[in-house]
Amino acid sequence: MNTTIIAPEPEKQVSHRVRSVSAAIAPLEKLVGRSSSLVANHDLRFTLEGETFAIPRYIFIGPQGGDRPIRVGIFAGIHGDEPEGVRAAVLFLQLLESVPDVARGYSITVYPVCNPTGYAADTRHSRGGKDLNREFWKNSAEPEVRLLQAELAAGSFDGIIALHTDDTSEGFYGIAQGATLTKHLIEPALAAAERILPRDERATIDGFRARNGVISDCYAGVLSPPPKVRPRPFEIILETPKAPPTYMKDAAFVAALQAIFLEYRQFIAYASNI
Repeated sequence: MNTTIIAPEPEKQVSHRVRSVSAAIAPLEKLVGRSSSLVANHDLRFTLEGETFAIPRYIFIGPQGGDRPIRVGIFAGIHGDEPEGVRAAVLFLQLLESVPDVARGYSITVYPVCNPTGYAADTRHSRGGKDLNREFWKNSAEPEVRLLQAELAAGSFDGIIALHTDDTSEGFYGIAQGATLTKHLIEPALAAAERILPRDERATIDGFRARNGVISDCYAGVLSPPPKVRPRPFEIILETPKAPPTYMKDAAFVAALQAIFLEYRQFIAYASNI
């Protein structure tokens, strides 16, 4: 069933398209055609100023590894001017296709471009003029937020990972929230990324207290599971610095993601044997 939202008319803004969402996800569309593990679904649609947009969604089913798949959602491109996360989401799915054992026991849902109008225009905000990553669970009228909230509510995710870029940082860092075990996942992720990019060791990052590159707080309204959902999934935000070469940012993101999936699978296996 298609999910289509008609958005309220935004304030008029000057927008120049400089990037193509279709081009960004083209490698995945090609991969879907020959993969037995990856499926695409682009029915998360909304209409704005008479134009219809889609939030792409891909699901990778890893080899069987337990009684039920571990469900994890990866979200990128919520800020349209952060293409690093978009690329990393695409690269990670390509890696899973090549090395499916990384996803053993998982069902991984990836939303590589959560803000398609902002991505196309290379703007942080959506065409509606909002920073979408401040709008979640606030009765927002933004169509992208409403669609993603429905996904977060229906997905029953065991974990949520968001990919971002920080143009004020010179190092890789993370934000850990949600389930208690989150702090045990973020450190291996940062250690893996640190082999490629330096870690942000500042005591204050983006206005929040930090320790060893980990923040335990963040802004209200960021993409997250429903406030009342229990048990809480793990929630990790990975932040790459803007300045390093593209290939290093890509590699750091992918290494961090691999570490999270490996560590969480080991945790689940350990817990089941207690």
